[in-house]
Amino acid sequence: MEHVFRSDCPINFALEIFGDKWSLLIVRDIVFANKTTYSDFLESNEKIATNILSSRLKRLEETGIIEKRHDSTRKTKTKVTYGLTQRGAELIPVLIEIMLWSGKQREMDDEAQAIIDKAKQDKQVLISELRQKVVA
Repeated sequence: MEHVFRSDCPINFALEIFGDKWSLLIVRDIVFANKTTYSDFLESNEKIATNILSSRLKRLEETGIIEKRHDSTRKTKTKVTYGLTQRGAELIPVLIEIMLWSGKQREMDDEAQAIIDKAKQDKQVLISELRQKVVA
């Protein structure tokens, strides 16, 4: 069943897909922290609950932002990984803009500041590098 949106407002459209902070944090973790597994996401600093993580992964997959990949070459118990789709990779510039805005509002840790500095130097190169890294 296709989702019926409450309005045609573009902000509403995005909010209905993402719903809350967790969805964008999962996308952030894929893009900037190279996280790809359920257990990787659980280890994030924000400490997402397992039921919320499961729900958000499902929503992101249903809306075409991420895709589940089965990896039989993994030597660990986890054989499922998650990656961005092309649609999900289109969020990279949005994440970078959010980081740039946040960097103006408060001091960031060294890792985040390095990304902000790189974006200030050449945003398009950073976007291109990140897209190549995360899209299968």
